[in-house]
Amino acid sequence: MVDPTLAEMGKNLNEAMKMLEDNQRKEEENEKRYTRKDIPGPLQGSGQDMVSILQLVQNLMHGEEEEESSQAYRLQNVGEQGHMALLGHSLAAYISVLDRERLRKLTARILSDTTLWLCRLFRYENGSAYYHEDDREGLLKICRLVIHTRYEDYTVEGFNVLYTKQPVIYISSAARMGLGQALCNQLGLPLSCMCRVPCNTMFGSQHQMDVALLDRLIKDDAESGKLPLLLVANAGTPGAGHTDKLGRLKELCEQYNMWLHVEGVNLATLALGYVSSSVLAATKCDSMTLTLGSWLGLPAVPAVTLYRHEDPSLSLAAGLTSSQPVEKLRALPLWLSLQYLGHDGIVERIKHASQLSQRLLENLKNLDFIKTSVEDELSSPVVVFKFFQEYANRDQTLHAAQASTIQHPIISNERHVYDTFNQWLGEQLAQLVPASGVDVVELEDEGTCVRFSPLMTSAVLGTEIQDVDQLVDCLKMKIPVLTSTLQLREEFEQEVKRTVGLLYIEDLSWPGLGVVRYSYHSDGKNDDKQEKELEKINTELLKKLNELESDLSFSLGPEFGGEKNCIYIGMVTEDLDVSELVETIAATGREIEENSRLLENMTEVVRKGIQEAQLQLQKANEERLLEEGLLRQIPVVGSVLNWFSPFQASPKGRTFNLTAGSLESTESTYVSKAQGTGTTPPPTPTSSLAKQRLPGQKFFKRSLRSSDAFSETSSVSHCDDLEKTDQRPPTLSPGQEQGQLETEKTEQQQEVAQATTTETDTVQSDRSPNDSTKAEEQGSQR
Repeated sequence: MVDPTLAEMGKNLNEAMKMLEDNQRKEEENEKRYTRKDIPGPLQGSGQDMVSILQLVQNLMHGEEEEESSQAYRLQNVGEQGHMALLGHSLAAYISVLDRERLRKLTARILSDTTLWLCRLFRYENGSAYYHEDDREGLLKICRLVIHTRYEDYTVEGFNVLYTKQPVIYISSAARMGLGQALCNQLGLPLSCMCRVPCNTMFGSQHQMDVALLDRLIKDDAESGKLPLLLVANAGTPGAGHTDKLGRLKELCEQYNMWLHVEGVNLATLALGYVSSSVLAATKCDSMTLTLGSWLGLPAVPAVTLYRHEDPSLSLAAGLTSSQPVEKLRALPLWLSLQYLGHDGIVERIKHASQLSQRLLENLKNLDFIKTSVEDELSSPVVVFKFFQEYANRDQTLHAAQASTIQHPIISNERHVYDTFNQWLGEQLAQLVPASGVDVVELEDEGTCVRFSPLMTSAVLGTEIQDVDQLVDCLKMKIPVLTSTLQLREEFEQEVKRTVGLLYIEDLSWPGLGVVRYSYHSDGKNDDKQEKELEKINTELLKKLNELESDLSFSLGPEFGGEKNCIYIGMVTEDLDVSELVETIAATGREIEENSRLLENMTEVVRKGIQEAQLQLQKANEERLLEEGLLRQIPVVGSVLNWFSPFQASPKGRTFNLTAGSLESTESTYVSKAQGTGTTPPPTPTSSLAKQRLPGQKFFKRSLRSSDAFSETSSVSHCDDLEKTDQRPPTLSPGQEQGQLETEKTEQQQEVAQATTTETDTVQSDRSPNDSTKAEEQGSQR
């Protein structure tokens, strides 16, 4: 019979998990609204029931889902084994209220069972276990254990014994960032106690610790009066998943009486039937840290550090064991989960992750332009790859510069470009196939790479074989885009530099064709005004380019760190016509600049024309006063005088020519009864590469059969010319020829007359209002 309290606890947990995992939203909750419930308030005096509290937790868990538009919200895949781990935390709280003697027996059983299962599962004989939440805490307690072991008076003297003989902890340069500093901070040691060992640079893996160099470092420290204390090795580096030479490192540690601690993702393969010899050597180390939560997809499960030590008092002093039974209940969630999965279930999960890595590695071998960085192709659980294209015509000097410590600028720029492209590739793959769990990693030698580590992600994300196949398909689609963009970058740079009005901006961190800026021709303007004009032109240019029907992406660049007032062009395909693209950008920029200048000049011309018109009107009024005399200006006398003796004055109108920007007299208009057209405005700049497009063909696309089309077009044109030559009219007699000439002359005269009539009709639209008024007054006076 099951305890009713335990049964009720399990039932409540299942109901709570079902409620929290329900992602359905009510229709009225789809819109983001802030109500009084979102504002923190005081506790309610009467309290709330469990359903209301769980509903509040659910709203807090999924309330920000609408704001995560860049990446789809994905909750961790918590299955039945995850529910067992969560139940363990509830049971630990319930068991802690038992009486002390019963609690001691229960915790001893849970701790001994879990330790025994883990030691047998991962082939670590006669080991003890320490369960901890932070995966670095186990190594920290091991360091304290070694300090207590090597310094006999440490318990009494404290740091004084460390001062007389400084301890040294050795870690690999490929270890996770901040590990050495965290250890020194927690142990109260100076950073000089931490020694980073370089990795191999000439022979072997680029991520394995250099054993020969480590030997020399240990000898130098021992001769200088320091105490080599502990070595932290990797069975799967955090970046590339490579394993150090654990067998040789163990021999070196035994020689200098040092402690060997191993950590890494490859330790999970110890549970499989076949284990590589490099990883199998980890079973002989003094301690190792296992992160079972990520390997098996168990939420809120503690990490485990297995170690071998004979003195329990020192383990108690270092904090590896505790006399408090409640602290031993940390192993309860893992105890329940291991029993639920069983030995076969645990091995199957780890085996499935290894098969995913092998499936991806086999497909990557058949892809061009993909370079892998895998230590052991037969059993590597981590696959690191990158896009890379070899250049056959590269100068040998560049090869020598790449091999030397000082890199050639071209090599350095090329690596930066590849890092940018691989960063883009990793982000695209992670977005297209989120179930794969790929991420981007920075390696010291290889640069930016894409990493696939299913042991850390597959159990959580539920990665399957079809996800790996989908990842490969997406990679096949992205490789042609990467190669085309990389090949056309140099051509684009040269075209931009040859084009007047465009400025090429070198931005190695932009994943795309390149960056271009339309250079504004300043006319002695200050920097602030020129900067505003430049920003206005390039903003309008970006808008015009995005309105074109093309497959290219034009943008203002990244939000942070990008150049201002530039056009960023994204990834392209092989059928891109670079010359047409550059010429279109230049022509569009010139058109925008000319329109801007025309508007600015027209504003200035109109302003000056108005001022000049005011001066001429004032001068005309003064002349009219002199001609008419003073008597005609008196209201009553002037009217009577004009009645008996009308004043005859010729109309003097003015017209403003926008094209010429000047005031002109209308006398010629009244004489010829037609208004001149003046100067023609400058033509709008257009691209010289404008061409006829086929139906459905987008901009900047180069025809794959351009040469064939050109030859066919030329042959057809030549045939048409021959046909026209053969179809010439017959020879005419002199009389017929004279009649035809007279007919053509008559047709030309009719066309000229029609054009003259058209121009005469447009006179009234350009006639000055003052002139029309004066002409009407004169007619009435007559």
